[in-house]
Amino acid sequence: MKITVIGAGAIGGNLAAKLSTAGHEVQVAHARGPEAIPVEVLESGARAADLATAVQDRDVIILSIPFGVAGQLADLFASVPDETVVIDTANYYPGMLSEPIKAVDNGQVESVYTAELLGRPVVKAWNAALAGTQRTRGAPAGTPGRLAIPVAGDSEQARRVAMRLVGDTGFDPYDAGTLADSWRQQPNSPAYCTELTLHELPAALAAADRAKDAAIRDSLPERFAALGANPTVDDVVEMNRAAHR
Repeated sequence: MKITVIGAGAIGGNLAAKLSTAGHEVQVAHARGPEAIPVEVLESGARAADLATAVQDRDVIILSIPFGVAGQLADLFASVPDETVVIDTANYYPGMLSEPIKAVDNGQVESVYTAELLGRPVVKAWNAALAGTQRTRGAPAGTPGRLAIPVAGDSEQARRVAMRLVGDTGFDPYDAGTLADSWRQQPNSPAYCTELTLHELPAALAAADRAKDAAIRDSLPERFAALGANPTVDDVVEMNRAAHR
């Protein structure tokens, strides 16, 4: 597939590298230009591209950008064909990683809000696993205990494309239904960054509680501070699991 990843941070950079290693033709774009893309992101064969040209003639575009800024790309995406699959990886952390957004605080689902800003449908994927999990804990299909990642979207075809790519990055994809249901994989639900298998993930998604999960999300600074300096991936996963016991 011809794939563009917009954003080269911990999630976007990892996806660019893994999807390139899996054999896809990957471009990476950054709002600050190709020179802002770290060299290590390109070591697996992905190539840097200008933002304006990186969205043209692509099968898939992955948005790995801060939550709430997708509207800045709306004009750019106006010329992107409808058949191009757009995948959103962002999460909303009001007061921590973004300013409070009234519509989302009042109940609008994160990626529904992003789709409205962007002016086109999106699929939600890769948001519910830590960057460290995605970077180090992928495994070949069929590996016992392989971790799973939920994928939500309104188009079955687009959802299937995203699920295939999740598999290519080393995780079992789980069909989590429509975008309206993707609140079940938002911070800090039982399915969010808790490293679950394909067998365990459905029950965790079903157990999501919007009010409770938002309160757990908002308590993250205090809970994270309690972990001390340099917490490991295992420390953070256990913290997230403990919040739901």
